[in-house]
Amino acid sequence: MTLRPILRYPDPMLSAVCEPVEDFGAGLRQLAEDLLDTMRAAPGVGITAAHVGILQRVVVLELSDWQAPRTYVNPQILSSSAGTMRHAEGSVSMPGFVEEVERPWSISCRYQDLAGDWHEEQAEGFHAICLQHEIDQLEGIFWLKRLSRLKRERLIRRWQKQGGR
Repeated sequence: MTLRPILRYPDPMLSAVCEPVEDFGAGLRQLAEDLLDTMRAAPGVGITAAHVGILQRVVVLELSDWQAPRTYVNPQILSSSAGTMRHAEGSVSMPGFVEEVERPWSISCRYQDLAGDWHEEQAEGFHAICLQHEIDQLEGIFWLKRLSRLKRERLIRRWQKQGGR
């Protein structure tokens, strides 16, 4: 079990765009295992390599109704529904702070597994929200950017008052 240090908001690496994974060797499998351990300890339901300072396109999700966690390498959203839903979101990089974000209710995405094989997946509801949230992070879009300016500024002030950095 290897826990990696999680970057805290407003670390500039959380605004960086991640590079595609090209090496599907043992290092990638180790990173995915470390991300899972780190996410569980945080605790959280999703984490990206960017959260631990590695600018590669890797996402790990573990939702309560799944039998096993999933690793998404080089994920990309192919399409999204016109219908939306609001859900409270937060980040392992800003623990204890959440706010409602509106996102498409369903998406279609394409990703590679740890062996480099391509897959397509339909996601709805909370699963779709989580994937969109983490793919945003891979694009350097920290979840706060999805809030109105007023909500974002209020949340950042609360974060700073409580010693966030």
